[in-house]
Amino acid sequence: MSHAAIRANSSDHFSDPDSLNIVAILPAAGIGSRMQADCPKQYLSIGNKTIIEYAIDALLSHAAVRHVIVALSPQDTLFSSLPIASDKRVSTVIGGAERSDSVLAGLNQAKTMNADWVLVHDAARPCLAYADLDNLIQSVLKVKQGGILAMPVKDTMKRAVIGEPMISHTVERSALWHALTPQMFPLALLYECMNRAYAENVTLTDEASALEHCGFHPLLVSGRSDNIKVTRPEDLALATFYLTHHLSTH
Repeated sequence: MSHAAIRANSSDHFSDPDSLNIVAILPAAGIGSRMQADCPKQYLSIGNKTIIEYAIDALLSHAAVRHVIVALSPQDTLFSSLPIASDKRVSTVIGGAERSDSVLAGLNQAKTMNADWVLVHDAARPCLAYADLDNLIQSVLKVKQGGILAMPVKDTMKRAVIGEPMISHTVERSALWHALTPQMFPLALLYECMNRAYAENVTLTDEASALEHCGFHPLLVSGRSDNIKVTRPEDLALATFYLTHHLSTH
């Protein structure tokens, strides 16, 4: 499908958040082996809630987010036992082996809900601030190609020699950003771009990469550095600190 055809098929409904049907998708079918835990990382607890519950609560705190779709592994037996599972604004689908499989499953369900836009958020990213979510929504509604939360790179970046733990050269960082989530796109546009990427055997590392492949340039919306993804044991302690601080200041 051509760039023009994808644009023609994408949603032309751009309005204020109160009149939109924004649906969030959480791909949560992974097992998170790097956490060295007995359960998938999204089910580790911080205080009296699991990481995935913090992530879902953060999304539902915004009035424009009408529903959250969680893509689960077929073997998942934990999500249904969580209090959040009984929320009428939350539903589940069966995800796949890859993140993109889970997102597409969520997109198919979101289409049945007549969603205008979709937010895709990491299930293991529990520290999303309301201000960042609101800024993303308000900013992305002004553009047709969607956008993502991201953070400018601050550290010196090194490229390694391929296959060797040695420095090849220093990478210019002035235009580099760390991609965060949520990532927000018109549902029709993301659906078309992901399916085109699939058909052309393109590896997708995130949802924005599908749009990039189709010639679009999603917006970069600056987000907070404490919007971390819990992937390693040390991240859990950091997320606990951030969430404790957030709760104590609100």
